[in-house]
Amino acid sequence: MQEERREIGIGLLVRLAFACVLVAACAAVPAHARVKKIQITAKESPTFGGYAWPGVGQYEKIVGKAFGELDPKDPKNAVIVDLQLAPKNAAGKVEYSFDFYILKPIDLAKGNHKMMYEPPNRGRKTLGALNRGVGTNDPGSKKDAAALANSFLMPQGYSISFSGWDYSAVSTTGDFNTTITLPVAKNPDGSSITGPSYEYIVGSGTSYDLSYPAATLDKSKAILTHRVHLNDKPETVPASDWQYNADGTAIALQGKAFVKNDIYEFSYTAKDPTVNGVGFAAVRDWNAWLRYETKDDAGTPNPLAGDITRIYTEVSSQPGRLLNDFRYLGFNQAENGKQVFDGMMQWIAAGDGISMNYRWSQPGRTERNRQDHLYVEGRFPFANVASKDPITGKTDSRYAKCELTHTCPYAMEIFSGNEYWVKAASLMTTDPAGTKDLPDSPFTRIYFMSSMQHGTGRAGTKGACQQLLNPLDSQAVQRALFTAMDKWITAGTPPPASQYPKLSDGTLVKPDQESTGFPHVPGVAYTGFKTTRYLLNYGPDFYKTGIPTINPPQFSAPYQDNPANGPIYPSFVPKTDADGNDVAGVRLPDVQVPLGTYTGWALRAGPQEGDGCEGSGQYIPFAKTKAERLASGDPRLSLEERYPDVETYSAMLHKAVENLQRAGFLLPLDAEKMLNKDLTNVLNKGPAKTAAR
Repeated sequence: MQEERREIGIGLLVRLAFACVLVAACAAVPAHARVKKIQITAKESPTFGGYAWPGVGQYEKIVGKAFGELDPKDPKNAVIVDLQLAPKNAAGKVEYSFDFYILKPIDLAKGNHKMMYEPPNRGRKTLGALNRGVGTNDPGSKKDAAALANSFLMPQGYSISFSGWDYSAVSTTGDFNTTITLPVAKNPDGSSITGPSYEYIVGSGTSYDLSYPAATLDKSKAILTHRVHLNDKPETVPASDWQYNADGTAIALQGKAFVKNDIYEFSYTAKDPTVNGVGFAAVRDWNAWLRYETKDDAGTPNPLAGDITRIYTEVSSQPGRLLNDFRYLGFNQAENGKQVFDGMMQWIAAGDGISMNYRWSQPGRTERNRQDHLYVEGRFPFANVASKDPITGKTDSRYAKCELTHTCPYAMEIFSGNEYWVKAASLMTTDPAGTKDLPDSPFTRIYFMSSMQHGTGRAGTKGACQQLLNPLDSQAVQRALFTAMDKWITAGTPPPASQYPKLSDGTLVKPDQESTGFPHVPGVAYTGFKTTRYLLNYGPDFYKTGIPTINPPQFSAPYQDNPANGPIYPSFVPKTDADGNDVAGVRLPDVQVPLGTYTGWALRAGPQEGDGCEGSGQYIPFAKTKAERLASGDPRLSLEERYPDVETYSAMLHKAVENLQRAGFLLPLDAEKMLNKDLTNVLNKGPAKTAAR
């Protein structure tokens, strides 16, 4: 009996202890996906003018503002620079807010239970390219029934979401631009943090808004320089020739405007840095809240509660660099430990990160040939697989952290020829010493869109460049690869093999004309001018703390006196064929059966003659006839020599389209549209020959 009572007592103690553990555990469980509150400011149901997609039905639009908070003590947030110095509420949390925009089937049961999330580019939505033109900054306003029927995402039943993450994006009333409101870091005593800040100014106008307010209006503590060409020596602008505005938030030249497209650089002491890295957590927590939570703290229902089984991203340019760092910094693991994104379609981001998780960072910057230099963007690691930095000796990869937590997203890395010339994209597929190709990551495929510029150029225009802009359009390939990514994730179906230039087969080369094989075309300048990646010195502890003490940076010792000798991460460009079109990669029908030369690079016209023309590429038409070609000295065959008639051209184009579709780079609907393209006057040989056909 005594033994029985003893056993009962022990059992009771165990149960009580277990209950206490449960209570303690429950008390200790942190709230996850800390979107505390959503505030719906507009709802349209149905949206899209009431259009209903077969089998899916009508959609609704939900617009509003979300309010979040972060625990500075949570290890998942520890990577955010200056989070510990941000103001905290009574619970010890850091608060922020952002805009959001949702499109969803009214009846979620009829949707496909997947969401496409887009972090907007500088606040503006870029959905239209993937979605067959149904985009704009307010996609739900589209009412054209034919266009809606032809769209890509809604007929499949996708929910779609956008949210603000970039403090430099401007929120516009009625235009649905998205931005984020961030905390400002302060010293422990509440005083302003000050430090070195830097502005690279290429524009026009009479004044320039600073990214951070000046800590002092003493002009002797700042330097403004000016130059016309990138390789010119910067000339100091006398302090008497410029001024601050009253509150130190802008500068202006005395009595004149900044010269359009010239380069001005402004170094000064700033104050009150925003904690920009919170933007990563805002993307993480918004998507995790939509995916895993049912309501906010006030009881407002989650519009997508219990519906989402997969989240894929779609981006263009700047937000792709955001997501490169998002993966690298470990933000694809939600606070509840679960995965946020299943798949990412990275369009024209290549191996670069973003100037965001640093003090005095500027997320709106993007470095190109002569644009936004000396910001933290092209930083090791560049690749999705492990490689060794030959300068620092470190080994790392963009997927290292998510592999440890088993939260890695699959990704389609798609980029243009422009990324090789202005973003050093080859570092994504070679070791940083530039000696060998890297293997594929098991989570990613890499697709180079041969001969493309950064996005699609306006046909028939030159802009600031010497030649016509490159009109190649890869939207159809993006749709095919988005579909392939979905099948890869949901069914395990392997996507098309990676396609990009390599050192091993001679299709990835140095940028000089002899190495690339680019033809000597009359009237076309070739300089081999490209962006170079350096290890820059922002101060001794910058790469540990994210806080610069030198800004703008110097070239790291011992290379300050001769930065041309290093420390450089060697990078390369695609080799071309005899026409000047890139050999490797996914070659669009217009590249396989060309009417001219398409390049990912371009040079500026005057007055900045010869400098890089940023994201632009070129279209250099072939001569129409052999006689015209010979008269000009053009080494490229003429249209007459290539295609004796439009029927020959059409047959070759059809074969190129069919081959791309067979390889998985075109969907049937997009292939059909290409095949049905009117080619009547495409060779433009003159009225007589056109009439004869």
